Amino acid sequence: MKSSFKTKILSLIGFTSIIFLSSCDKDKMIPPTIDFTTTAGYTSADGHIALNTAFKIGVDAKRTESKDDLKTFSVTRSYDGAAATTVENLTLTSAQAAEFTKDYNFITRNVAGTEKYTFTVTNRDGLITTKSITITVP
Repeated sequence: MKSSFKTKILSLIGFTSIIFLSSCDKDKMIPPTIDFTTTAGYTSADGHIALNTAFKIGVDAKRTESKDDLKTFSVTRSYDGAAATTVENLTLTSAQAAEFTKDYNFITRNVAGTEKYTFTVTNRDGLITTKSITITVP
């Protein structure tokens, strides 16, 4: 009788634990998104651009869940694999919390090499999304 009672108690504890753990499943946190503008006149992927030539990169960062507001957005640039320097570092306003869209106008150097532009958005929970475009200047 004691063995049967212990088995029932252990089964009840196991069943309760399974229910408790499945109901406590944390929300899957999804980082924000960054997309590049792909219409005519925009650079949206790695490519080759001539020396001393203007080009434009359009970015659209969005939160993925209504409660995960966008908080910061930054742009860095590095030449020929060297350390990146900050082009822009923004704390986003409440008006930009759901979506941040901006066009960036750049000019390639008058030197052959590579230029890497990195765009980073961070949401309220600290989740980060980064996308880069590398321009080769022949």
